[in-house]
Amino acid sequence: MENRVLEDVIALSLKLGDPANDLAILAEGNASGRVDSDHFYVKASGYSMRTMTAEGLTLVKFAPILQALNGPDLSDAQVRDLLSECRAEGNQAPRPSVETFMHAYLLSLPGVQYIGHTHPTPLISLLGIAGCEEIATQRIFPDEIVCCGPATAFVSYTDPGLPLARAIQSSVERFVEVHAMIPKTMWLQNHGLIAIGKSVGDVESATFMGIKAARAWLGALSTGRELRPLSPENVARIHTRPDEHYRQELLWTMKQRS
Repeated sequence: MENRVLEDVIALSLKLGDPANDLAILAEGNASGRVDSDHFYVKASGYSMRTMTAEGLTLVKFAPILQALNGPDLSDAQVRDLLSECRAEGNQAPRPSVETFMHAYLLSLPGVQYIGHTHPTPLISLLGIAGCEEIATQRIFPDEIVCCGPATAFVSYTDPGLPLARAIQSSVERFVEVHAMIPKTMWLQNHGLIAIGKSVGDVESATFMGIKAARAWLGALSTGRELRPLSPENVARIHTRPDEHYRQELLWTMKQRS
């Protein structure tokens, strides 16, 4: 299991870090995968996803990170020390990303196995526009609903690391209250995108379809005309249509076999 997750996170990182996809450059972004109830792999600080190998991933213990998430505030020095201490393989492993806190929280949710966090240029443009929080609640084409869910959880700009993880936790809890489900995607204001799922395919489809939606929104907004997103009734119908979800699952199954 551990080796399979390691290979999956490497593959996901390389896909999301491919320069042709314009999702992350330099050491931007990160990815993770849950090994079991006690451990997960996450990108190490300073490593690039576009050249990811096993050396750039760190095996992390859930317990100390989740304990800190629900504990008192920590100083920068205490966060640094905790990120060093949570390494399951000791000091020889690189220190994990400062976003390890949000990865630990999201991977602890039911059905979440993999996470991809990126900074797509079209979405960052959209996230810098006033009213982007309302856009996150709307959908403008069916495949966006199938791949990204009926709405996107929104997180106002927050300092990366532990504060961001706590803001994400609050946003997810609010989303669950409204939609009775865990969000597939999250928009981080002036920051980027998080996609979560039970498979690498889930994360990739949510990521790339979410970026297509961002480009569509930017194009629509540029016209200056009245915008007409799908109605709540349309969204609910697509969200519950089994044939749409079967089609997406079949596409990813065939892709993995090819």
